[in-house]
Amino acid sequence: MAEADTALGYEQARDELIEVVRKLEAGGTSLEESLALWERGEELAKVCRHWLEGARARLDSALAAREAAEEE
Repeated sequence: MAEADTALGYEQARDELIEVVRKLEAGGTSLEESLALWERGEELAKVCRHWLEGARARLDSALAAREAAEEE
C-alpha cells in the first residue's frame, strides 16, 4: 500500500473506489487507462480492507473486555 494511500480515510478511499468502478463499467477508456484504473481500484480496496480490519479488531477487543468485566 502506498504511503499516500495510508493517509486516506475509509470514506475517501471508498468514494474514490466507487468512482473508479463507475469509470471501468462505463467503458470508453483505452486498455492502458483501464489497467491504471484497475490498479488504483486494487490499492483503494486494500485501504478499505485495512480500515475495516482495524475496526473489526477494535470491536472484538471491546466485546472481549466487556465479557471479561461481566464475568468478574
